[in-house]
Parts: sequence; structure tokens; C-alpha cells
Amino acid sequence: MRIGMPLNYSSGFAETAAEVTDLESAGLDIIFVPEAYSFDAVSQLGYLAARTQRLILASGILQIYSRTPTLTAMTAAGLDYVSGGRFMLGIGASGPQVIEGFHGVKYDAPLGRTRELIDICRQVWRRERVDYQGKYYRIPLPPEEGTGLGKPLKLINHPVRERIPVMIAALGPKNVAMTAEVAEAWEPIFFYPERAGDVWGESLAQGRAKRDPSLGDLDVCVGMPMAIGDDVDHLLQGHRDQLALYVGGMGARGKNFYNTLAQRYGFEEAARTVQDLYLGGKKSEAAAALPDELVRMTSLIGPKSWVAERVQAYAAAGVTTLSVTPIAADTASRVRMIEELRSLVS
Repeated sequence: MRIGMPLNYSSGFAETAAEVTDLESAGLDIIFVPEAYSFDAVSQLGYLAARTQRLILASGILQIYSRTPTLTAMTAAGLDYVSGGRFMLGIGASGPQVIEGFHGVKYDAPLGRTRELIDICRQVWRRERVDYQGKYYRIPLPPEEGTGLGKPLKLINHPVRERIPVMIAALGPKNVAMTAEVAEAWEPIFFYPERAGDVWGESLAQGRAKRDPSLGDLDVCVGMPMAIGDDVDHLLQGHRDQLALYVGGMGARGKNFYNTLAQRYGFEEAARTVQDLYLGGKKSEAAAALPDELVRMTSLIGPKSWVAERVQAYAAAGVTTLSVTPIAADTASRVRMIEELRSLVS
């Protein structure tokens, strides 16, 4: 099992990059650089490529609507080149709040667009002339939609790899099935190991049944906050607040993917209550209404023996990468926590 870690949206990046080199020495395997409506992830990934030696560098995630498929492919090839073949392309649909609210692009057909984007990226990486007439992307643009002067082109440079690993952030049944079919890695959110099979097992099986063997096994990358110690329960509050934001406030009623996930975990009544409170402006009450079980079991916050048990539960559920957010005040503490987790991970 690999150990990963996401970077913070708002930290001073030069300082964070300096810390990443210490974390790499401590046994960290992969770093995830987010891109929401913050600084772009690409410039930060390029900076990290020059500062690290072994770490896998992943976008976590690039939104499928904010770049054309060919630009996404070019960007991935460039990051793979400057890192010496250490890049993973993490992509996802995000949601209407960000895509329409920040990018001004219509949020539609996330499954179809994701599948076509991956097809186009792999054409680019193989240095084929891109001639793709899909439902959502047409390259070159047909004469009736443009000037008629476009022609198929191939990437000028030679990529380090013609198959750069693709990770998809996916929650819904159809999206997860597609991910298991076409991607190298899957990134769910708020993963509850003991209940994950009930929520996603059928979708994963459907996708794997269609999976190209050349893709290898599906890498399952799961994120959670982490604090190891005998007196750390109070640190669950930060995770509780984040869960409340997502379950209660991300999207409208009937269009909140995270609320639906909580319901599928079996917390239907609580999920509805949290959303009602959050959308009513009662954020602290919404957080308090979250079931303690959901908060605790989607984290690695507790005594070392309990964390060791949870690591085994994640492994038993098929998780291959733990992406942890150490809750600590300084670099030295975060490094120690990664070293401690490394001692628990086989």
C-alpha cells in the first residue's frame, strides 16, 4: 500500500515544496496537488518535479471542463517529461458550483466527456494524428462548425510514456463503473471501508468486467485526515466540519453528490437533517448532526493500535493508496506522522 498526501490550497508554496522533500525522505510515495478555484496545479507540479526525486506527482484533480482534451494531454505529457516519468493525471468533473460559477462553462455530460477526453489523451500520448469525432469533442472541427481549415495533427514532442496513468475522481455508480473500465486509478471521497462494497461493489465489478488487461489492477486512492495518539479525539472536529460542508452545503437539494453518498452509506435521515440545517445557515448544528460513526470511520484519527486496525480495514476493502492529511502544527510533526504510518503499512 502506498502513502500519499494532498497539498493545501492556500499554503505558501515554496515552504510547502521544501517540506515535501522531507516527506519524501520519510517514506511518502505520492503527492496530490489540487486545483479548485485556487492557483493552478500545473505550475506547482512542475516546481515539485524539480525539487523531488522519487515521488509520484499527481494532479488531484484537473477539471475536465477547464481545458480542452488535447491541452490536458499536452500538459500531462509535459509534466511527465519534466518529472522523468513520475506524473499521474488525476481528472474529475467537479460540480456545477465551480464549473459554471467560476469557469462559466456549462456542466453537462460528465461521463461521456470524461471517456472521450481519456481516449483523446491516449491518442496524443501515442503521437497519433488526432482525428476524433465523438459526441462531445470533434477534432478537427468539422467544416460545418468552423472554417474547414483544421487538419489532424500529432504531438511534436516524444512523450516519456505513451500511457500516462489516469486517475478519475468518481462517486456515482455509472461514473465509478466507467472508471473501473478505462482508468488506471480511482479516487473516491469519504471512503468508509466496511460499507464501500455495498455502495460501489457492483459498479466496480461491472467496470472491471470490461477492463483492458493492459491497464493492470485498479489503483484505489483514498483520502482521509490523520492524527495518531492517545488524546486526539478533539481533532475529529475539523473532519466533522468538512463533512458537514460537503454533505450539507455542496450543491442544492437533490443535486448534492456527497449527500447522496451519505445516504447510500445508510445515513439517510441524518444526511437530510444535515443538509436542511446547513442550507438554513446553521453550520455548527449541521456538523453536530453528523453521525459520530461516519465521522470517525472515514478518518485515521485515534491511538496507534486503532489506526493500525483501520489501515488493515482499508487494505481489506481494496485500497492501494492512503492519501492522508496529517493534523500537525509543523513540518517535523508531519514527517514523524508519515514515518509512523509507514511503519504500519505493508
